[in-house]
Amino acid sequence: MQIYVDADACPVKKQIEQVATRHKINVIFVSNGGIRPSQNPLIKIVVVDAGLDKADKYIVEEISDGDIVITGDIPLAAMVIENGGQVIKNNGELITKNNIGNRLAMRNLMTDLRAVDPLHIQNHKEFSDIDRSRFLDSLEKLIRRCNKLNP
Repeated sequence: MQIYVDADACPVKKQIEQVATRHKINVIFVSNGGIRPSQNPLIKIVVVDAGLDKADKYIVEEISDGDIVITGDIPLAAMVIENGGQVIKNNGELITKNNIGNRLAMRNLMTDLRAVDPLHIQNHKEFSDIDRSRFLDSLEKLIRRCNKLNP
């Protein structure tokens, strides 16, 4: 098992490294650039070319069955699940085979609504300490569950 991180806008990089180090799991941060190197031997940084979905394509091509991907990108999550990976969002929400259809439909609906009303102001809530804590708890539980399934 490895952890792949869609890292460009990921607010929990430090927490991922902490949990992965505790469990001795390799982490691959995939980005278009701008990520500081880590001295941790379990951490690898992959910089992909700039361009639409380059990081997503890299992750989908590299993951293996049972790998964990951390992303807020719903289309990427769908491809990861289709390829046997596990997905967790930055706020700790698990994306699964059971809920990916609804997430994709909601994303597409919101995209259509924004296209109809380009002046619509979308209020994104700020990433909070509660989100960070929820993420840590969810990642820990997901890793333990994966380890039980693949001892």
